[in-house]
Amino acid sequence: MKNILVTTIDQTAADVIHHCFESGYKIERVNSLSASEECFSKKRYEFLFIDIEILKNSKHDVDYKNQFLPFWRVTPDVDIIVLSSPEMIREAVNAVKAGASNYLTYPLNPEEIKYIVDSLQEYSRMNSELNYLRDRFWRSDSLSVLRSNSPLMKEVFAKVRAVAQTESTVLITGETGTGKGVIARLLHQHSKRSEKQFISIHCGGILESLLESELFGHEKGAFTGAIRRKLGKFEIAHGGTIFLDEIGTISASMQISLLQILQDRTFQRVGGENVIKADVRILAATNSNLIQMVAEGTFRSDLYYRLNVFPIELPRLEDRIEDIPILVENFLKRLNKVNAKHINDIHPDVLEAFQCYTWPGNIRELENLIERAYILESSSILTAKSFPAELFKNGKKKNKNLALDASFTLQEVRQKEMERIERQYLGELLLKNHGRIKQTAVEAGIGERQLNKLMNKYGILKEEFK
Repeated sequence: MKNILVTTIDQTAADVIHHCFESGYKIERVNSLSASEECFSKKRYEFLFIDIEILKNSKHDVDYKNQFLPFWRVTPDVDIIVLSSPEMIREAVNAVKAGASNYLTYPLNPEEIKYIVDSLQEYSRMNSELNYLRDRFWRSDSLSVLRSNSPLMKEVFAKVRAVAQTESTVLITGETGTGKGVIARLLHQHSKRSEKQFISIHCGGILESLLESELFGHEKGAFTGAIRRKLGKFEIAHGGTIFLDEIGTISASMQISLLQILQDRTFQRVGGENVIKADVRILAATNSNLIQMVAEGTFRSDLYYRLNVFPIELPRLEDRIEDIPILVENFLKRLNKVNAKHINDIHPDVLEAFQCYTWPGNIRELENLIERAYILESSSILTAKSFPAELFKNGKKKNKNLALDASFTLQEVRQKEMERIERQYLGELLLKNHGRIKQTAVEAGIGERQLNKLMNKYGILKEEFK
């Protein structure tokens, strides 16, 4: 049975609300704010109808959010519906802006009451289903990778989520060490092919003369030394995913062969005549500027457009320094699993130095520095003595997040800064509460619905913080 609390001195209004609901609802009425708070301390209510006059309590300026906080702290997902005279609609609107679910005006219309309650229940049901699907989408073993305080990385993960279960070819770009291989594996793990093979090929690490055989296989006697038939990676990856790393290094002839696969989804073994179906999804990555290579004539434009169906660009570590503490924590957990040592933290001075460093090797460089320091460190936390001295020579630099673009208007700058602050605040609060929506909403002083709207606006996923 669902509980509804009506807080009003108007007996007629209370009767109208009472007659709107039959079985399945229990309606109670009180006539003061303190009495409402006392009721909430004893029972869970799904809906609170409250008169705007009681909220104002003869004050000229009312902080409605603070008025709602006692109810949200007890029941974060309660729907608050404000009752107002036509003359006080402006105040009712202000209450909705502060987090109330909706408002009704006197005299109350039973059909309008039912419509608002039904709409709120439908929204709550759909939101619960959406949260369930979100929780179900990301695999539990990927959640540590998804943790991020960086708006740029949240955009990357949103793109991964959008394209993972399609068959589209994805081109992952970014500097060396930014995690292109990690994103490729994340795409495969959350694809429809996740139960099949994921095969990664570093195109720049295989001799050009051997790469064609490595990818497509060869028949016996195809060339000197080919003493038996060999299956290529495209054949072995049948039904799964093949990841072509450093695609910008392949030769002109290999570009033609790869173009055939992307166009026709077929290939032939070296020295063979049979046409083989390539049932694979292709992911590619590069740290090269393929557009420039196309302009220079070193990379085929038709191949580029076939690869660049869905581009994902990874930011440099220097552009996501807010993620450094999270990355360090992940690296330490990994090292602790395979070593006898247990180092669980890093000295603040080292983290400060990390914020100032330019990271030419990006995440890979950070990981290598942490592993080296882990080996050298004799205490329970990583200290400056275990890191190269040059890491601490840069001094403090201005936080890039605070840099302002004078090409924007003052209003646009204000809006962008407000959004940045809101995004960072919600991320930190969700991290503190391990992704728990209700607790986060209570501590933020807003309703659960408002929190979900903000999370959708900024592309924040609660499972990233669990």
